[in-house]
Amino acid sequence: MSRATVLACLVSSSILALTVAASPAQAAGADYVALGDSYSSGVGAPGQSGSCLRSNYSYAAQWAAKNSPASFQFLACSGAVTDDVVNTQVPAMSSGADLVSITIGGNDAGFAPTVLTCLTSSDATCVSKVNAGKAYVANTLPGKLDAAYRAIRAKAPAAKVVVLSYPNIFDTAAAFCEMSATKRKALNSGAQALDDMIKSRVAAAGFTYSDVRDNFAGHGVCASRPYLNGLTIIPPQNSYHPNSSGYTYGYLPALTSAA
Repeated sequence: MSRATVLACLVSSSILALTVAASPAQAAGADYVALGDSYSSGVGAPGQSGSCLRSNYSYAAQWAAKNSPASFQFLACSGAVTDDVVNTQVPAMSSGADLVSITIGGNDAGFAPTVLTCLTSSDATCVSKVNAGKAYVANTLPGKLDAAYRAIRAKAPAAKVVVLSYPNIFDTAAAFCEMSATKRKALNSGAQALDDMIKSRVAAAGFTYSDVRDNFAGHGVCASRPYLNGLTIIPPQNSYHPNSSGYTYGYLPALTSAA
């Protein structure tokens, strides 16, 4: 498979003991619903299946396996945008959900095209593409997020909703990497802008925001112990998504602490 084919196939959708005290939702045997994009469906981890590329190594499936909720609806889907949450995922979820988790917004902001541009173009072109994404995040994404959060609340009025962030993708300290330091810093700054906007809209919605960035710190692409895949040939959609360690040690603790 050529590098161009791999890049074109990029699909987007971010050791801790987990002996924390049970939250009210856990103690009650929660009806749990996992919504969102590829970072929630488990792209990047082994065992992906179906058109949505769901994996039992995703943080959502791992949480369900550890906590034995009364029910578990795994609705997250690779490539999902906010409109998919509103039009497809929310209508399928139970109105009696006690706990909802979600990652969403990265695909709206153009995650895959931006990474593709940075892989194949100059530093200046990469920075320009990231800045265009930041403008979208600042001007258009807030309304999209608000609509998705309103739909979730309307469908499951009693649910605790945990919105998880995206990680910074790259280790910027590594001397050798598949992208220049300039590109890595630009992409991380785009992720930070996205997370900051998500956090603000989560607060406005009255949901719970859980930041995974500290858990991923020191474990970006090109780090000695990465929690994310770099450019991946087979399967290509794994590129720049968490690996199994990223879901287990990055995302799962973030959900566990917030649920």
